[in-house]
Amino acid sequence: MEWNLLTVQNFSIIDREIDKSVFSPAEYEIVKRVVFSTGDLEYASVINFANNPLSNGLAALEARVPIMVDTQVIQAGILPFLQQTFMNPVYCLEDFALSASVTATKSKIWQKLGKNYPSAIYIIGENPVSLFSLLDLVESVQLKPSLIIATPSGFTRKEIINKMLQKSGASHIRFDSCKGGVTVAIAIFQGLIELGWLAKNSTMPMKNPKVGN
Repeated sequence: MEWNLLTVQNFSIIDREIDKSVFSPAEYEIVKRVVFSTGDLEYASVINFANNPLSNGLAALEARVPIMVDTQVIQAGILPFLQQTFMNPVYCLEDFALSASVTATKSKIWQKLGKNYPSAIYIIGENPVSLFSLLDLVESVQLKPSLIIATPSGFTRKEIINKMLQKSGASHIRFDSCKGGVTVAIAIFQGLIELGWLAKNSTMPMKNPKVGN
């Protein structure tokens, strides 16, 4: 993340407003980035880190497992960070199924990708149908993700999705509310990359790569 005076001032406000004691130091670094990217302090009270997601996610980054995402926006948001750090490949569901709209089709795509990369990291930021399909495959033990970042927003099906995530036993990060979206998914994963890279190299935080204009 690129630091300037405004960034420091914003993080100072976040530090005053959020109860850091309910998070581990690593979790709090993720929470700060989510709140900073959204300007919404409520995210700190609805984020849920389940089954050691950060340690498992960092180990997966170090092992260079592939990253599976549901939208090209997320792919574009995380790829520059990966290219200057861990170099994990990123695959997007939209690239494999531009016209796919039914659950069965999405499930088949996840299943096919999962056979080649059974322990991938999955980032689902927008499409609840994709997340349902993924969790069905996890439940049937066809996929064993290293980490699931699940942030689709919305009012319908959210409670069902969160119950499926809890039941799955998979390492995951979710929001126990209607909040979410691709912006927070990107913020979470960028934070995870930075935590891992700092731990690996003990360097100052890397600058935010410039993407596009």
